Order: sequence, then structure tokens, then C-alpha cells
Amino acid sequence: MSTKHSIAAARFIANRKQEAWHDETLWMVRAKRDKMSHSLPEWERLRELACDIKLYSNSHLDTLLEEFEKNAIANGAIVHWAKDAAEHNEIVERILQQHNAHTLIKSKSMLTEECGMNEYLFGKGYDIIESDLGERILQWMHLHPSHIVMPAIHIKRQEVGEMMERVLGTEKGNSDPTYLTHAVRKNMREKFLTADVAMTGANFAVASTGEIVVCTNEGNADMGTSFPKVHIATFGMEKIVPDQEALGVFTRLLARSGTGQPITSYTSHYRKPQDGGEFHLIIVDNGRSDILAKPDHIRTLNCIRCGECMNTCPVYRRSGGYSYTYFIPGPIGINLGMLKNPEEYSDNVSACSLCLSCSNVCPVKIDLGEQIYRWRQDLDKIGKASSEKKIMSGGMKFLMERPGLFNTALKFAPLVNKMPRFMIYNGLNAWGKGREMPAFAKESFNDMWKKNKVK
Repeated sequence: MSTKHSIAAARFIANRKQEAWHDETLWMVRAKRDKMSHSLPEWERLRELACDIKLYSNSHLDTLLEEFEKNAIANGAIVHWAKDAAEHNEIVERILQQHNAHTLIKSKSMLTEECGMNEYLFGKGYDIIESDLGERILQWMHLHPSHIVMPAIHIKRQEVGEMMERVLGTEKGNSDPTYLTHAVRKNMREKFLTADVAMTGANFAVASTGEIVVCTNEGNADMGTSFPKVHIATFGMEKIVPDQEALGVFTRLLARSGTGQPITSYTSHYRKPQDGGEFHLIIVDNGRSDILAKPDHIRTLNCIRCGECMNTCPVYRRSGGYSYTYFIPGPIGINLGMLKNPEEYSDNVSACSLCLSCSNVCPVKIDLGEQIYRWRQDLDKIGKASSEKKIMSGGMKFLMERPGLFNTALKFAPLVNKMPRFMIYNGLNAWGKGREMPAFAKESFNDMWKKNKVK
């Protein structure tokens, strides 16, 4: 039985050149991460510290968030609390209304994607401008991110060039990255200068100081917040860290893991409003507190959104971000989707080879692959287990519980090697699509063991 993910993945894989290019590009980023991690003798110690700090922070959210709020208010910020996506979007709209604002310029934020904020505000007549280059490209192409750090990684420069010919009137056939970047920069300059309100996400929120930290490579968050008098920063409540000493652990891990850099080009700290301006902070729950009640999956709240689990995942690299049905793809997206709505997003748990590479590279040591395995064990309980796989598992169980039958089957198994090809490679053989089946050995391991074992 085909699932939604497998159907979308098949469409992506049908373009073999795109599949190979996407795979190689993401693996290149993974290789850069490995080079960075090997350059730090204390790398594994940093990962352990990051995991411990996150587990502490997420088990002390009540006190840390209150400490953050107290210090943020003392800094002159205005703090809002949103229980869900709807409340988050209403708070943003209310701030825009209070300032008679029409244009909002924002840096990259997966939380606003999660809340569907852009679509909500567009529907209310507001103009939302993405300032991250990848996000801006996607906005012009009416697409959503396919990766949480490199949102347009699936789009080749030739496609970008063709799009910009239509949108910006760039030179026909010119897809030189530097030329296209300058064209976008020229277009964005006026947007930065004339926007009514700026918006950012937050990579980290520091409880002891009431500040937020935003990490970018383009400086777009800094540029966006430099001109408007109103800055809205929105973040999930799990982004809290206790103090600046803890923050240092994460800033050493984030860029090294996500893009293979020692640190992001811009690591900006926001604490106070501009003179005569306002600094609004929105702390969002939207299901995060529910995760705290799930011991088997609590470590998903450790995530610092570096995207490394996607870069290393053999399934994501070869099937693309759009093959997943949850808005965040890859291993972390599989787990977050299941925590959000297991019935709706259960198709994604098959998009995993259980190689556990994601767990091995995660900078905050989330047991991503192990959690996916646990989700798979529960599929039958929610009526989402594949009937085909259940029949196959039942057949294997029947065979292996009967040694005589099992050994007889082994004895005759080599006959399959002589069967006509059409009897082996057909619609019932998923493995045989694009792969050759291994040949059965003339002598089984059981027979070899009995013959050669020392008496």
C-alpha cells in the first residue's frame, strides 16, 4: 500500500539528475560539519553539555520563562504569551494595527511557518516581505521551505534566474549567483528602508538577561531591525537557555553542525527597544507543553533547528523536503509531525532507514532515530500500520516459529535463482524496483555451521 510520502518521493526520484545533485549537495554540508567537529577535541563534551542544559531548561520552563519575562520587561520590552498558532497570529496583527502598519519585513522563522502567519496576514491585507535570500526566492516562487536552514536548497540557480527575469527583469539567461544576488539586494534596499515593522525569530532566549539571540549569515535580521521603530521577535518557549555561559555552548555548536562554519556571520543580541520605539517578544507554546508529558519524546524539545539531521539523512537527501507531509521535513520533522498529529502524519515514519545517523550527529543528542522506531511500534494502535507489512510479518513469524518448515524453506531457497525474471521482479517486490536481488547461496549458514563447527 503506497503512502503519501512514498508517492511524493517517487516523483522526486524520477528525476535522477536532481536526486543525485540534491544528495551530493547536502552530503557536502555534512562533510563540512565533520571537518568542524574533528577540529574541536571537546566536541563530544559540548554535545553532552548542550543536551544536559536543554534537558534542564525544558524541565524548568516555568521558572526560566518567568525570569526571562521579568528581565525583558526591565529592559523595556513588551512580553506576550501565545498558547497556540491562532493566538500568536492575532497578537502580531494587533501590534500592526496599533501602529497603523501595513508592511512587515521579517527574517527567517520556522515558527511563523508553523503558525501559518504569512498566509493569515496576507488574508488581512498586510504585505509580508521575507528578507532572507532563500525565503525571498521561495516567496516569489510561491513555495514553502524544503529545509529549515537552507530553505531553497532544492532550487538550482538556473531556475532562480528564470524566475528573476519575470519578477525583477534581470538579464535573460543570466543565472550567475553574484549577479542575481546584487539584483535582489537592489530590490530589497527600498523594502528595508520603508517597512513599517520588523520581525525576527530567535535562535535563543537568555533567561538571566531577558535578551534574544538571532543568528544569520546575510545580516538581513540586523538590516531589517535597523530602520523600523517596532521590532517583533517570536520564539517557541523551548528556545530558552539559563544564562550567557550556557548560550556559549550552543553558539559553538549551531553553525558548525548546520552549515560547517565556526560561527554564523552575524550573531546578534537584542535586548532593548530603539529610542522611541517598541520591542515586542512573543513566547509561543503551540503544543510544546504537551511534549513535556511524553517521556519517550521529550528530547525533541532539545532541537536548536540546525538542520544537520536532514543533511545526513539518506532518505531526505534522496527524496527532498517536499516529499514529507509535515512542514518540517527530515528526522526532526518526522518526530514533530507525529507529536502534532500521529494520524495525519504517520506516513512520514516510513521515510527512515533506521541508520541512526541523525542521532549520531545531532548537536543536542536528540534520539531521533530511536524515537522514529518507537513511533513505528505504535502504528497498529492508531490504525495506521500497513496491512501489507502486517501480512509479511505474520508470514515470517509463522515460518520462524516452525524450525522444520524454516529449514526446508532454506534448503529449497536456491531454486529462486533459476526462476524466470518476471516471477521475481514484479509489483509485489518493492526491493527489486531499481535494485538487483541478492542470489541465494547454495549452502545455508545453518548447514555450514553444522558442517564446520568444532565438536
